[in-house]
Amino acid sequence: MNKEVCKKFQDVRTSLSDELEGNGIPEFNDDSFLNKYCYFGKCNSDFDRINAGCLYLLEAFFKDSSVFESIAKNNINVVEYILIWLSYMLNLNKSEGHDNIRDFYNFKINSHDEYKNVINGVRHYENYKGLIDTKNYLSMDINIISKFYDPFKSLCKLYNELDDDNKNCKKCSNKAKEFVEKYKGLNEDSDINEKSPYDQLLSTLSTDYDNLKNKCKDVQNSKFPALTEINTLQDAGETTEQTGGTEKTGGTEQTVQKSDATSSSSSIVSKLIPVLSIFGAISIFWGISYKYSLFGFRKRTQKQHLREKLKK
Repeated sequence: MNKEVCKKFQDVRTSLSDELEGNGIPEFNDDSFLNKYCYFGKCNSDFDRINAGCLYLLEAFFKDSSVFESIAKNNINVVEYILIWLSYMLNLNKSEGHDNIRDFYNFKINSHDEYKNVINGVRHYENYKGLIDTKNYLSMDINIISKFYDPFKSLCKLYNELDDDNKNCKKCSNKAKEFVEKYKGLNEDSDINEKSPYDQLLSTLSTDYDNLKNKCKDVQNSKFPALTEINTLQDAGETTEQTGGTEKTGGTEQTVQKSDATSSSSSIVSKLIPVLSIFGAISIFWGISYKYSLFGFRKRTQKQHLREKLKK
């Protein structure tokens, strides 16, 4: 990510709002440059407008080798941000029981030539459709991917405020808390932690934030807050195993045994063994004592009986 990448997204937001208006649809500038990406130079529906924004962004970064070399080559994850924007916009005005992302893919990406035209001079990606299919994000949960949009937008604000000479680093670092809090919210979201493809989006945001910090590392009084480490499913499992809790399997909750309880049981057993050994030793001792005392009693009885016979 860089300032130029974020500026392209800002251009789209200027023409097509990412917020719903009173009529329940995003505001669209009728004189927008996005109209040229619609049939007959006019975007008449929400799908048309969102499609125009998507094509503009893909063209801005992947149109041909010259564009790719200047921007996308060093910002290859920009396609992830395009798909985050696309998912968010399609989810913004969704109707219940209607799969906007599937319809958009079938009626726009899979059907229109603009997405299938060859990208000249770029070896790894044949066309826009191939680029989108490689990431596979459009087959995932649109509600989850949409959650990444606000943190992405917040991070872009930081990049847009950073000037070429990095003179705004202090001001930028003071505003970084907003992004860090939004990132933390994503990192603590159980839907995201349990699915590795979403973890990849977290990793992309984290990397681009660290790159921003590095631009300002030599600037005095610019202190960017640190991000929380990415929680993986394995980390969550280890935490559950160590601290105990409930684990959901097949829609039911199963109690997870605490390792503390296991160690406690082992401790009790280890303490019981010497105690039982002591009791065992005492029992043997008393058994031997009883045996010898009984033997002595019998012997005294026999002697007494013999003396009485002699007296007679």
